[in-house]
Amino acid sequence: MIEIGSLQIRWYGLFLVLAIFAAFEIAKRLLQGWGLDPNRFEQIAFWAVVWGVVGARVGYVVTSPNEFSANPIAALYIWQGGLSFHGAIVGGLIPFIYHHYRYKIPVWAYLDASIPGVALGVAAGRLGNIMNGSDTVGRLTNWPIGFTWPTWASGFPGVCPGIHDISEIGRCAPEALVRGPVHFTQLYGVIIGLVLLLLAFHWLRQKQAYGYVFWQFVLWYSVLRSVFEETFRLNPLWLPVYLNEEAGIGLFTATQLISLPLVLLALFLLPRFRKPREASHPQARRAGG
Repeated sequence: MIEIGSLQIRWYGLFLVLAIFAAFEIAKRLLQGWGLDPNRFEQIAFWAVVWGVVGARVGYVVTSPNEFSANPIAALYIWQGGLSFHGAIVGGLIPFIYHHYRYKIPVWAYLDASIPGVALGVAAGRLGNIMNGSDTVGRLTNWPIGFTWPTWASGFPGVCPGIHDISEIGRCAPEALVRGPVHFTQLYGVIIGLVLLLLAFHWLRQKQAYGYVFWQFVLWYSVLRSVFEETFRLNPLWLPVYLNEEAGIGLFTATQLISLPLVLLALFLLPRFRKPREASHPQARRAGG
């Protein structure tokens, strides 16, 4: 969006910051309606954002090691992009878990209140990827939904046929790069985020026990991301079970492999939270102050 010397402000970062502010406001309104202390949540959520960014970067580096093999110190250049959403979730959970065991906060209520904002963050992040162009690129495809990036979209350099790792596109000769048609995976991600946002409010209206919304999100984010986005992403296949270069389909990437145990864990835990929430949750009210 803005580049002044070595200073770069990316659309991705701008949209995520806006999503974070919106997420805080949505969560605080929900907690007030539940009779909990929104200010306590805001203090914890601030550190959740900080740890979430750390976790997101660590997750990206772990799942994209080839990108940093030539210059390992570049793993610290977080301003150049490259974040993992699963890593963000793990990192963001750390302050909530700490305060739960240290101060007995109603952690499941806090996490449920966070979910609409997290879903909004998914959509905002992918919208930023569209503006950046080269992030979360899709595979070349002969499907009619394939999208060809316009020449004025300078952020998108093109895809090199035969290369299945976005970090290795730099090895391709410029004249060999093609701009499409590719799977518009960034747009797929925006749609997934908006669907999850609608589902989050639907789950909240069901008034199930605290924790129900969180585990529903874990389940459906993992399923939707793995099936409708990651299948078509230009990512290396950690377990190369299937590759159709004409259609632009690949199985299985790191994200898909990580998602499988999360789906199983959510399916195992969800029945424990599938019960009506009490109109006034005494333990939550006490812990919330």
